[in-house]
Amino acid sequence: MLKKFLQRIPLDRVNWTTSLFLMGTLVVALIGTPCYIWFYGLDGFQISLFFVFYFATGLSITLGYHRLLSHLSFKAKLPVKLFVLLFGAAAFENSALDWCSDHRRHHKHVDHDDDPYDISRGFWFAHIGWLLFKLSPEPPMDNVADLQKDRWILWQHRRIHILSVLMSFILPAAIGWLYGGWQTALGGFLIAGVARIVIVQQCTFCINSLCHSFGNRPYSSKCSARDSWVAALVTFGEGYHNFHHEFQHDYRNGVKPWQFDPTKWMIWFLSKVGLVSSLRRVPNAKILLAEIVEARRQIDLGLELPHTAFPVSAKNFVMECQKKLEILAVKFTQIKSELQSSALDKTEISCEVLNEWRRDIHQGIQTVEWLIANAKPV
Repeated sequence: MLKKFLQRIPLDRVNWTTSLFLMGTLVVALIGTPCYIWFYGLDGFQISLFFVFYFATGLSITLGYHRLLSHLSFKAKLPVKLFVLLFGAAAFENSALDWCSDHRRHHKHVDHDDDPYDISRGFWFAHIGWLLFKLSPEPPMDNVADLQKDRWILWQHRRIHILSVLMSFILPAAIGWLYGGWQTALGGFLIAGVARIVIVQQCTFCINSLCHSFGNRPYSSKCSARDSWVAALVTFGEGYHNFHHEFQHDYRNGVKPWQFDPTKWMIWFLSKVGLVSSLRRVPNAKILLAEIVEARRQIDLGLELPHTAFPVSAKNFVMECQKKLEILAVKFTQIKSELQSSALDKTEISCEVLNEWRRDIHQGIQTVEWLIANAKPV
């Protein structure tokens, strides 16, 4: 069986450097870290060091590589830029230039062959397979010309490997050495270094796989991107992926007040202390309009369901549902017209009116979901 499995692997397409690093760090994290804790224990210093590096590297990817550099969602002063370039390197997710080039191609070609982590090739390909195997020729980095003009980004790109080793392995070990000698240095290397790399990377990979497979699509069903509050919990708010694909230049992913998006909160905080500026936001009316368009599409799908798809005993109920859907469809058309008119006239719509319309939309979506869920062959 193993022989057949190995024969199916395109060995000439394996990205050996990346594959050996990913597998090696995983093995060390799963074996070395528990062994260290067993022999030397786990104290508050090691836990604190882990979380400092976890938050620093995780936010450097989400706030820095993703929202700042890939999508230009805001502008940052040099201290912030240097921080995300240094600790972004510590995530071992390649240079900012390479990362942004891949991500911009993902948005441009989502769900198609030129998408680097195309979900249509399977969950595991989108999660990690695209890194382990190079099934397509390496495309030119012609979509990051703006970033190539930045000397600090180019500096990180040219020195990415040495920076990654210094920031991810040597720095936590050195801090541990200064705090408590060689035993603490070993713990810093294993826990704040290797184990943290594995966790941060796997959380990042979930955006490419989990958020294109499970969740809701309240803003658009044009692509596979979905909102997942579960993914948001482990990716500093990146899990609201359907919103992000529809409004990729907004500095927020979790646009609703109750949605967990610490990256958004950090950007907002940095703007208040003057370290970032020019935060890009999509107007509330435009967001609501996207919800209306998608809800109307779902309603239209519900209206197209034939009566014969339901039991005869439910026919009267189905007819009542369809009447309700038709009324909601008309109302959504009116709301859409009012939103478009207000945009043209540059007039503001009150929060009360927006909330009332949003309640109507959610009511319509719930009706459609119930109707589709209860559709059964006669």
